[in-house]
Amino acid sequence: MGMPVAAGGGVIGLLVLLATVLLGGGGGTTGGLSGFGEQLETDLDAPLTEDEEFVQFLTEDTQAVWADIFAEDGRQYAYAQVNTFSQQVSTGCGGATSAVGPFYCPADSQVYLDVGFFDELSSRFGAPGDFAQAYVVAHEIGHHVQNLLGTSAAVQERERSAGSQEEANQWSVRLELQADCYAGVWANSVYVRGEEDPTGDVGLEEGDIDEGLAAAQAVGDDRIQSQAGMEVSPETWTHGSSAQRQEWFNRGFESGDPDRCDTFAE
Repeated sequence: MGMPVAAGGGVIGLLVLLATVLLGGGGGTTGGLSGFGEQLETDLDAPLTEDEEFVQFLTEDTQAVWADIFAEDGRQYAYAQVNTFSQQVSTGCGGATSAVGPFYCPADSQVYLDVGFFDELSSRFGAPGDFAQAYVVAHEIGHHVQNLLGTSAAVQERERSAGSQEEANQWSVRLELQADCYAGVWANSVYVRGEEDPTGDVGLEEGDIDEGLAAAQAVGDDRIQSQAGMEVSPETWTHGSSAQRQEWFNRGFESGDPDRCDTFAE
């Protein structure tokens, strides 16, 4: 299931405000899409917003798919919790603010997401639509899968032993591209269920995959550096180019097979 072969992977991060919205990290986070601070008090009895309900649905659906995949492989899947917050949050990886965007914390096996990020994804990054949002959630759950399989720990060890920051970044890119591929595996399951559902109530709508690919393109390191007025420098990338992110998401979608997501073997 996409395990590294005598190798590791990497994490997220470009220290530019525009970049950190989708590339944050720090405090040991993975797939960073958030930052640092103290958690705001929230009303636990307050009804969920439409965006929060959508995130909850995506969380349950994505993880049900992975639970089935794990079961087929003789493994037991441990569910992650996805937390929505506003502005600031405390996590097992430290404090975080909305400025960094959604992220996965392996220390507490939880995903953190300020749903206001979806507005940023649409307005700033030019990737609107429900399926673009679904891509973000599925990518973060992909990091949880990597954590369960031991891939994240292997990647962190490789990063620590890397001879240079450029080498460490290369492992980071591999980890992130695999999470993109895992997001595509989930998207494939939605497509398959739609093909098998005679009512037409389940499945992909026209343009959904285009939205997912647009989101993957929007968060490519090269595109973010270019938009920030920076020189495009592949040696600093931690997630991969727009083309790479689209390629691996599409590979997962077309195959529906996690074993096709071994970014460490290429």
